[in-house]
Amino acid sequence: MGRLQKILIPLLGLVLAFWFYSARENFKPEMLQGKRVIVTGASTGIGEQIAYHLARMGSHILITARTEAKLQKVVRRCLELGAASARYVSGTMEDMAFAQHVVSEAQASLGGLDMLILNHVGASYFGFFDGDVEHVRKLLEINFLSYVAMTTAALPMLKESEGSIVVVSSMAGKVGFPFTVPYSATKFALDGFFSSLRQEFSIQNINVSITLCILGFIDTDRAVRAAAEVLREVPAPRDECALEILKGAALRRRELYYRYSSTRLPLLLRDCAAELLDYLVRSRYRLPAAPGTPRPPL
Repeated sequence: MGRLQKILIPLLGLVLAFWFYSARENFKPEMLQGKRVIVTGASTGIGEQIAYHLARMGSHILITARTEAKLQKVVRRCLELGAASARYVSGTMEDMAFAQHVVSEAQASLGGLDMLILNHVGASYFGFFDGDVEHVRKLLEINFLSYVAMTTAALPMLKESEGSIVVVSSMAGKVGFPFTVPYSATKFALDGFFSSLRQEFSIQNINVSITLCILGFIDTDRAVRAAAEVLREVPAPRDECALEILKGAALRRRELYYRYSSTRLPLLLRDCAAELLDYLVRSRYRLPAAPGTPRPPL
């Protein structure tokens, strides 16, 4: 009977999840027309594609990243695609003051905020953990504390608009993955902070949604450069991923899994067959070089 339960419970979860998400799939692009949106990490990758989708839907967009020239190019493209307006602010999220400045700029230029999309990430490495505590601290500041700073600064505007917070995270924030120890730590921190914050919003009747996006292997330049030769998996397209993120945000979903088969389904094993899940995770990798050898950036 115990073995049967271990099989039936995940299967029941899969059926319920399929029904739940199918029943709520009623996204329309008009939902984001005229919305005032901040997108961080928007000069390349998923953030860039999110900006382009928002532009096609007629949103007001404020994007940010480190490289001004890339941001200028993205803004020009957003205007060509039909954005109601498009602006940028360049700077580094290592500076908490800059994170708060981006929100202030949205208030000044957009007159408010309907959606905060937190997508930026600091540079790390793909390989065995080398014990560099300073690197972990720096990554936590960029990947976690700046998210907290921006959310705190944006909350008054989001409460007024009854808006949304969108947190781009990863399977590495739900399951322990090898070769991404510092990165994974920051993503677990995001899950804990925003899941707890969602509970407090509910208790206080604050109508601001939080969508945590659990992503698998996506074909961003950074991810492919770091992991393509190690992962036994074909990366999913960044433009499709970006659109799914916006759908989940517009529908105010609690969590979004992309792609579903490689993210949500394995998590059904986490509580009932943790060792099996660990084995399946390890089996996705071709072993990299031993510790001490040069590592590709993540």
